[in-house]
Amino acid sequence: MSRRVRFDEGGSAGDRFVRVFVRFVVLGYLFYLVPVIGYMPTAAAVTAGWWTPLAVTAIVGSALAMGAATFHPDVRCLRRTAAANAWLFVAVTVLWWPAWNGGHIAGDDYLWLTLVPGLPALSAVAAWRSWRPFAYLAVVEVLVHATDRIVRDIPVGDHALPSFAFIATYSMMFVGAATIGLAAGRTLDATIATTHATASAAAAAEAKSAERTRFAALVHDRVMSTLLSAGRQETDERVVGQARRAIAELDDLRVNSGDDPGSDVGGVVARLRSVATEVDENIGFVVNIAPGAAGTLYPRDVGAAVAAALAEALRNSVRHAGAAAKRAVTVDAAAGALTVTAADDGIGFDPARVGGRRLGIAVSIGARMRALDGGDATVESAPRQGTIVTITWQEPR
Repeated sequence: MSRRVRFDEGGSAGDRFVRVFVRFVVLGYLFYLVPVIGYMPTAAAVTAGWWTPLAVTAIVGSALAMGAATFHPDVRCLRRTAAANAWLFVAVTVLWWPAWNGGHIAGDDYLWLTLVPGLPALSAVAAWRSWRPFAYLAVVEVLVHATDRIVRDIPVGDHALPSFAFIATYSMMFVGAATIGLAAGRTLDATIATTHATASAAAAAEAKSAERTRFAALVHDRVMSTLLSAGRQETDERVVGQARRAIAELDDLRVNSGDDPGSDVGGVVARLRSVATEVDENIGFVVNIAPGAAGTLYPRDVGAAVAAALAEALRNSVRHAGAAAKRAVTVDAAAGALTVTAADDGIGFDPARVGGRRLGIAVSIGARMRALDGGDATVESAPRQGTIVTITWQEPR
């Protein structure tokens, strides 16, 4: 079954890293919940009845909410729930003091809060950047283990520093690794943005070079031949018609100006047909013009962007669809709207896996069309089911 996606679908690498990371943190909470349950009755015996249900609900409930937030399209919602999970753990630990009834647990037992402080610290990594997660970890470790020593009636100064250093170092390894991993996602996003900008500039330069080549061919094929014919005093109607066609084609290559009305349907279709046959001379080309669209003028930048995106889509097809693939282009023109579909019956691919990482797709097609007001592009493909690239422009209301 083929899948249809926009070329920019998927979001940033940093956001994807955060979502996957938080899901592992939530799984860590659920995993640690099994051994922690065995220590809860001991802690409940030395606290007020309301504290244990409140603590479990606050910590586990916010962790589950954090997991659900990974499916929210806005990553800021995920960061807020991660921060809530981190702060709720601190709140639960602080509330233990007013809930404590003065009793103690056995020295070889543990307050169950001491088993999970690394997990809210990982939530802090998802919520905040830089030094904040490390400061949070230090505060939480001191708070939790001081509470644990008091409830087990162990003197706070009895080998406290080595014990705290060992536990904090153990948790800090995970916090540090997570911080570096998420920072790598942001670095990847910055690198991709720079690469896209470079590729976009290269695509623009390639488009200008193609226009220069087209202009040079026009000068040679139309202007020079017309002048040579006129120089030989061939003033019959054929030379006059040739001169008119040369002037018309030169006018079509005028630099875009503020009073340029754009290109009509016939001009846009001719340009698209020229682009398609230049890539594949055997390509099928179908044009559907809606009633009332014959007099429509498309802005010049629309025709240029659609033609360039179509050329890139067809070049991708030639390179990747397979030697036996057949291609077809369908142009649907209407008043204030233009849709161009490039299809092949080649080997296909999974667009969700490669769409955002191929510069030809992401920049030369997707970004180019989205730069137009009202422009867009989608791809539909699946392994062994061919590929359909749909390029659209809708005049903004």
